[in-house]
Amino acid sequence: MMAEKKTRRGTSQRDAVQKIREGETFVVNVPVVGQVEIPRPEQLAYYGGLAALAAFELIDWPVALVIAAGHVLASNHHNKLLEELGEAIEEA
Repeated sequence: MMAEKKTRRGTSQRDAVQKIREGETFVVNVPVVGQVEIPRPEQLAYYGGLAALAAFELIDWPVALVIAAGHVLASNHHNKLLEELGEAIEEA
């Protein structure tokens, strides 16, 4: 049964995570800057909501920037944590 389980899994956890990340990201070529990665739609909506709150002066711009920076850091940390967890499970 264990051998059957390993033959069904054709790709490793690391390869699967890389394919998921490639499928979730969009890259736009900007002439002066180069390639710019566009966040997922739900993240764009989050940042748009923060920008709208700041534009209508419901929150201050510095507060919106700090919240957005915290969101970016948290999502990057979350992705790395999940990747490490997947690698640990694969090794076990």
